[in-house]
Amino acid sequence: MLIISGHQPTYLPWLGLFHKFSLCDKFVFMDTVQYLDGDWNNRNKIKTSQSPLYLTVPIDKKKSNFNNLNEIYIHGYLNKDSRDFWQKKHWKSILINYSKAPYFKEFSDELENMYVNKIWKKLSELCWYQLNFFLKILKLNNIEIIKMSEFKFEGRKDDLVLNHCKKLKGNAVVFGKHGKDYVNIEKFNKEKILVYFQNFKHPTYKQNYQGFEENLSILDLLLNHGSEKSIEIIKKDNITIDQLKKSNDWVNYKQINQ
Repeated sequence: MLIISGHQPTYLPWLGLFHKFSLCDKFVFMDTVQYLDGDWNNRNKIKTSQSPLYLTVPIDKKKSNFNNLNEIYIHGYLNKDSRDFWQKKHWKSILINYSKAPYFKEFSDELENMYVNKIWKKLSELCWYQLNFFLKILKLNNIEIIKMSEFKFEGRKDDLVLNHCKKLKGNAVVFGKHGKDYVNIEKFNKEKILVYFQNFKHPTYKQNYQGFEENLSILDLLLNHGSEKSIEIIKKDNITIDQLKKSNDWVNYKQINQ
């Protein structure tokens, strides 16, 4: 069995993306799909002493093509003052809220380099860098990643994912939970491709400050628990790829195997 999954670029991704990533053999970095205004392509949350804080990468609306995430430009990337404003502001927010976290020092140099020393022109470039950075820390970087911008895929929504499977020789696919809203299972039945909708159970773990907040950036987990413990926490009470491959939890398991 070869499992395919994928996701559009997201800034400082949440825990569920890395669980989804851990469930596949090949992952498609969907950097040529449409930009989702108000979604998580260019923002995410960290925890503060007051309430969750959104960190948002500013988008150049005049220069960007919103039909293609690979053509989303970051506002002010040519202007040092504008660039310093958002990049250094994000780094300062991380520094203020996590400098006392147990594993902050372990990752602080690389994070500071990401925000202070690099120039980010396109949103997809920043998200690609961050994804690989976090995958390396979580030791999930043994999974093959295919950039849509470097491979000729066709279709939209479920047809696009079906095309991923066919061209990458996958016979199973993992969708996020919202895939149920648009996936036509019959299309996959015809191609004998198993379908699974992720059911991520968000873990509870020790955070800075009082109370517990769900759905924060992976930064929150990593800086509080380190790399090895973080991947354990993500997988706790959630299905693993080995379990999935041996299970009949695929929504069309009976149809494919009858």
